[in-house]
Amino acid sequence: MSRADIGLIGLAVMGENLVLNMASHGFTVAVYNRTTAKVDAFMADRARGQSIIGTHSPAELLAQLKKPRRVMLMVQAGQAVDRVIAELVPLLDQGDILIDGGNSNYQDTIRRTRELAAKDLLYVGTGVSGGEEGALKGPSIMPGGNPDAWPHIKDLFQAIAAKVADGSPCCDWVGRDGAGHYVKMVHNGIEYGDMQMIAEAYALMREGLGIEPPAQSAIFKQWNEGELDSYLIEITGDILAKTDDETGQPMVDVILDTAGQKGTGKWTGIDALQLGAPVTAITEAVFSRALSFLKDERVAAADVLQGPDASFTGDKDAFVEDIRQALYAAKICSYAQGYQLLALAAREYGWELNYGGIALLWRGGCIIRAQFLGRIKEAFDADPTLANLLLAPYFSDALAQTQASWRRVVATAATLGIPVPTFASALAYYDGYRSARLPANLLQAQRDYFGAHTYERTDQPRGMFFHTNWTGRGGTTASTAYNV
Repeated sequence: MSRADIGLIGLAVMGENLVLNMASHGFTVAVYNRTTAKVDAFMADRARGQSIIGTHSPAELLAQLKKPRRVMLMVQAGQAVDRVIAELVPLLDQGDILIDGGNSNYQDTIRRTRELAAKDLLYVGTGVSGGEEGALKGPSIMPGGNPDAWPHIKDLFQAIAAKVADGSPCCDWVGRDGAGHYVKMVHNGIEYGDMQMIAEAYALMREGLGIEPPAQSAIFKQWNEGELDSYLIEITGDILAKTDDETGQPMVDVILDTAGQKGTGKWTGIDALQLGAPVTAITEAVFSRALSFLKDERVAAADVLQGPDASFTGDKDAFVEDIRQALYAAKICSYAQGYQLLALAAREYGWELNYGGIALLWRGGCIIRAQFLGRIKEAFDADPTLANLLLAPYFSDALAQTQASWRRVVATAATLGIPVPTFASALAYYDGYRSARLPANLLQAQRDYFGAHTYERTDQPRGMFFHTNWTGRGGTTASTAYNV
């Protein structure tokens, strides 16, 4: 007899915890893993006595499901997802629903949604954020794909999602085909930016001011009581308070300074370049991880390359406050860039994204959850056509109040030779966005000089293009005007 509400394939950390979350909310879940020993171990341990059914094949899993059958895949992004889909499709019936809950590339999700629709199957690509704890207790869930699937999964997803103070679930329909995975990708890009900015604040206090990790822990915990209140600031305070059992040193000091990445931050940067979005802080955060990975080269270079012979001589407490304000200002710019990218993608792919609603999805459960996101929702509620978060009154006022500190921090970091790529690139973005005139006129003149790429004139309407024979030898033939 079919008795399971949903099936889940892939019992790694996220898969296991999502299953337990579903069971705790009264759903019966059938589970399968390609390595079936994992199924048996799960059933004998964490799943024991719960409304969870272990199976040893896709066919056995499907036989346990109520119709329309709902199957969630929690497997590694890429070819593994396609392999599981290919195995399941011959066993599915019209109207059955496949849900990819991994960090798949949104282009793959667009393709899979189209291909499965042609087979009368409903496909959902959903971002799931919150890590192990979020998956178990309530993640942020960002579903997109075939909209016909949403009525069949809405109650389940919203039941297991994180809730904000008023009880609203951090889960709602995002948009067609790849929209859910795109929003999750940008979420992860913003996460890269947030983490790097916090790391730069830590480095400034440690290397510039000589503040040890336990003292920094207290500072971050204090920051978490104000406008920087967020999950990442909270856990940073916890991390910096931790002592290594073996050495007695601060735990952070025994961790090698090389940071890994799974690809979503890189995808955000690549797509920003494709769409012409100036997502500078996020891409700098990705590049910072890449630079960190060159550990052996950096160690060798440290003996060769010279930096400034300088030390901080000002008021340390005042500079710690400057760092806090700089962190907040850079964070605002990073989110503004992420939302600019979402808007460009929505136009490119025909998605109708609810930007304030996306901020609500991120207010609980996910890694970038923060009090700050409520301000973003308020900004888009007040003006759904807002071109840039920087222009919303709350954020423009915040940047006006923090920018003196921000500039001092970037200047001091340069003087001390401490790299702060996201603080600096976010400031350059802010200064560029607020500039009515940039030196791109010279760039375009150079392009016209060497390649006859034409230019627009300040005294003529936009969309009219001109060419100058700069050398007297080039003639009047000009290149076609276009932008990639």
